[in-house]
Amino acid sequence: MKFSIFPLAEATGTVLAHSVATAKGTLKKGRILGPQDISRLAEAGLHEVVAARLEPGDVAEDDAAARIARAAAGAGVHAAAPFTGRANLFAAGTGLATFDAPRVLRINCLDEGLTIATLPNLERVTAGQMIATVKVITFALPEAVVAEAERLLGEGPKLATVHAFAARRAGLILTRMASTKANVLAKRRAAIEDRLTAAGSSLAHVEIVSHTTPEVAAAIRRMTDVGADPILIFAASAIVDRGDVIPSALVEAGGEIVRLGMPVDPGNLMLMGRLSGADVIGAPSCAASPKLNGFDWVLERRLAGLEVSGADIAAMGVGGLLKEIATRPQPREARPTGGDASEGDGGARHQPKVAALVLAAGRSTRFGTSNKLLADLDGEPVVRRSVRAVLESRSRPVIVVTGHMAEDVRAALAGLDVQFAESAHYRDGLSASLKAGLAALPAGLDGVIVALGDMPGVTGHDIDRLISGLEPKEGRAIVVPTHRGKRGNPVLFAAHLVAELAEVEGDAGAKHVIVRHGDEVAEVDIASDGIFADVDTPDALERVRQGRNVNKS
Repeated sequence: MKFSIFPLAEATGTVLAHSVATAKGTLKKGRILGPQDISRLAEAGLHEVVAARLEPGDVAEDDAAARIARAAAGAGVHAAAPFTGRANLFAAGTGLATFDAPRVLRINCLDEGLTIATLPNLERVTAGQMIATVKVITFALPEAVVAEAERLLGEGPKLATVHAFAARRAGLILTRMASTKANVLAKRRAAIEDRLTAAGSSLAHVEIVSHTTPEVAAAIRRMTDVGADPILIFAASAIVDRGDVIPSALVEAGGEIVRLGMPVDPGNLMLMGRLSGADVIGAPSCAASPKLNGFDWVLERRLAGLEVSGADIAAMGVGGLLKEIATRPQPREARPTGGDASEGDGGARHQPKVAALVLAAGRSTRFGTSNKLLADLDGEPVVRRSVRAVLESRSRPVIVVTGHMAEDVRAALAGLDVQFAESAHYRDGLSASLKAGLAALPAGLDGVIVALGDMPGVTGHDIDRLISGLEPKEGRAIVVPTHRGKRGNPVLFAAHLVAELAEVEGDAGAKHVIVRHGDEVAEVDIASDGIFADVDTPDALERVRQGRNVNKS
């Protein structure tokens, strides 16, 4: 790759290194400069530009990031489409994320232009949460570097894995002394049940017994008989020795002690044991609080199917100081116990929640007497093919806006996982359909894709690439697809622009919003010209059938 200052006459095909403001809007860094861009730069009074030219053997930043992210993603992980040299890895479900730290180091030592960053090992994550990111610093990497990274990532287990929590039916034994109050027992039960529920398990069996070795041993055996696993014991008094009541009861019941005590504070006085294949865990007193403690580390790993040996517990000392100290003054949040996955996660970054509107309400006047959306394309209606592509993306829900021949359009989409919104004023133009769709959007979205029902050449992968580009805090509130420097459809808008979109009038759709927020527009280069190919006329449909685009100038 050659990084230099290029005269404009030699800059076509280079990658723009720094954003440049022009009379027609900002050309953002990372853009591959085409002839129209060179003209805009010349009109802005520039004679040269700082850019990079890829050479034979170079892998463009997005392609490199995508290849490495795919090679790193293991079970329970999916790699998002790349954007500006970044490909993020997200958790597919709730569980514990694990990473191969030595290989992360080896990858980061390959080339200074390639980086991988992850969450801490064994972090608790929720579905859609970002767990790692691959970032290519430079505009390209040598093929040799990318290939070596793929080779290293192919050695043994995958670099990043999310171990999903298994649904377990747990048992809880609460012990009491004469001084133990009923509200204390209730609080301890609630704290344990909340932890299990948050991990997808249930508290199926509960017993309250006296704080004596025979009583506890008998309760452990009964829990084993009913198949409880794990068996959790919350004692009226902290466990301080292997000869204490709870460890003695476990041994008397026929079980074994794996480890008493752990180098995690709070949580030191925890017991880990096993009986007949089931885990038996003695909870420390701090487990009555929702705050993170050593008990959580052991319980969550077992619920995720990860082995926990005595040596594993001994190794928890580094990073095991969880007690609030002067250098960590912020109080810890309670663990999430349900509701939206993005709540209560301490600010964890999640994959954007993006809905899709497919506008399919128009009268199709340029197509003739029939409805273009119902025209046959390779054995199915145009609108069905267009909507299927949207459903192949990560946008949810997919809302189809109907108006003209609404019942026929709905019938053409029978069996697809879509919702419908009716545009009563569809004759008033595109804006009426857009407003009807926006009014049907659920709360809590990060953005919305506005797609057209007559563009069957757009793919789910194209839409996912747009979603990867959405980052309003970084000035990317509107994401548009481009091909050879020309913008097409669909367009992604950040949630904070929805109210403004709902105010558009006429048949121009959202063009005015895009122009008004030109500095917040991010362009995503799409390999296919399907972002231009609508079927407004029978001739256009025929060109689509023959594999030729309908690029309107």
